[in-house]
Amino acid sequence: MWDSLWINCHLCTLQDDGLGIIRDGAIACQGEKIIWVGPFSELKDPPEKLAKEIYDLNGSWVTPGLIDCHTHIVHGGDRIEEFNLRLEGASYEEIARAGGGIRSTVKATREASEAELLSAALKRATALQSEGVTVIEVKSGYGLNWENECKQLTVAREIEKHLPIKVQTSYLAAHTVPEEFHGDGDGYINSVIDKLSVLKELNLADAIDGFCEGIAFNPAQIEKLFKAAQKLGFDLKLHADQLSDLGGAGLAARYGALSADHLEYSSEQSVREMAEAGSVAVILPGAFYFLKETQVPPIAAFREHGVPMAVATDMNPGSSPCCSLLMSMNMACTLFRMTPTEALRGVTLNAAKALGISDTHGSLAIGKSADFAIWDISSPAALSYYIGYNPLQQLVQAGKIIIQ
Repeated sequence: MWDSLWINCHLCTLQDDGLGIIRDGAIACQGEKIIWVGPFSELKDPPEKLAKEIYDLNGSWVTPGLIDCHTHIVHGGDRIEEFNLRLEGASYEEIARAGGGIRSTVKATREASEAELLSAALKRATALQSEGVTVIEVKSGYGLNWENECKQLTVAREIEKHLPIKVQTSYLAAHTVPEEFHGDGDGYINSVIDKLSVLKELNLADAIDGFCEGIAFNPAQIEKLFKAAQKLGFDLKLHADQLSDLGGAGLAARYGALSADHLEYSSEQSVREMAEAGSVAVILPGAFYFLKETQVPPIAAFREHGVPMAVATDMNPGSSPCCSLLMSMNMACTLFRMTPTEALRGVTLNAAKALGISDTHGSLAIGKSADFAIWDISSPAALSYYIGYNPLQQLVQAGKIIIQ
């Protein structure tokens, strides 16, 4: 017999170009996997003859567990005072002189113990989980030296031991040039590359990430990093085209990156290259909102060329202190005019593609991980519609009920 069978529900399976909706559906679990999914009418026997546990969902909607495919939830401190100063009229230079900016987060992260970083990260991860998230990606990038980058990644790996949530990690040492290498971006990139083989041996990172921007690293430096990472078998990701068009998204695509993220200034050429490579465009409306940006990502071009779009929180202390993936879906729709269907695909199947795990996560299909969220909603579009309201009823991760 199956371990569990969930009936009297409507399913968003994500098994077609839309949401793969099955009304009056059923889904069955065996161990940690989905063993059957389809219309209730296609069950060959009465439910009580098929499963040990039967759950009647009374017409609720079921989606795959949500996936936040771009976060920085492991970091020390916050930037609340900087936020306050900016709203009181302080300039970027004045804030920097007062110790603000990314340097303040680097300082706080370096000074924090692993236990302190883990405690804070678990609170953020729990907030995401409470909204139906079963997978999160966590980046380093606030250590900016080997010891502290490893500390961040070690903490990220520890999250799974304390919460029933899957964690993917990305090594973002190429986030910005640290003070120790001031004026020597090439030297710093070389120091990052020198540690990649050790990083591989330690199994601390699933992907290598970087920030290709005028305030961070130029395309030549990122390309050097990607070549070294690719030789070691790492997946690649890139923060690209957020503040200007340096061709970062196209560069990422040429190296077969899983995703390019932000993309407000991406050109038509870069979009075409992403389409050819199958790279995912990760849309991050939280940073756009928080920084009051005005350049909108080329959503229409992504649609035209068939580039998969994911949506994520970009949870970080400086530009997107957002721990709500549902809010990110709403912002993607209201600020960027994505449709609710695109937004839901963006936090399920396309988010899984952005992490290289779409063979096991992101849709309700036989053989995939039994991760699904059960919602008290009238239609799937409600997940992008509400602001400050969480309609989650139950959350199942790897076949076990973790929120009810």
